[in-house]
Amino acid sequence: AQVKESGGGSVQTGGSLRLSCAVTVTEYPYSIYCMGWFRQVPGKAREAVATAGLADHITYANSVKGRFTLSKDSANNTIYLLMTNLKPEDTAMYYCAVDPIRYDCVSASVDWGQGTQVTVSS
Repeated sequence: AQVKESGGGSVQTGGSLRLSCAVTVTEYPYSIYCMGWFRQVPGKAREAVATAGLADHITYANSVKGRFTLSKDSANNTIYLLMTNLKPEDTAMYYCAVDPIRYDCVSASVDWGQGTQVTVSS
């Protein structure tokens, strides 16, 4: 599948951004078990921010609960991440992930987007 993110940018502390991720299925059969957002800063491992898996149950990282909201448009294979009350520690490259095998977006078959940079200044 092709995964394309958009919506990153630079904001000040307390600001908001909305990320979008559109998935285009390029091979068949292909089932989407999980779609989600991850982020990574240089020198650190990629971490899950929010994922939507079985029955579209959404799991959030503790660090973003109450501030970030993942929403999904299943008909169009698109997910969004509304990020509010942004903090400098949210600065990272944000990646969209699509998993055709597992409900938690961690299989070796995950398709990744190129990433979109989010920078939060104090």
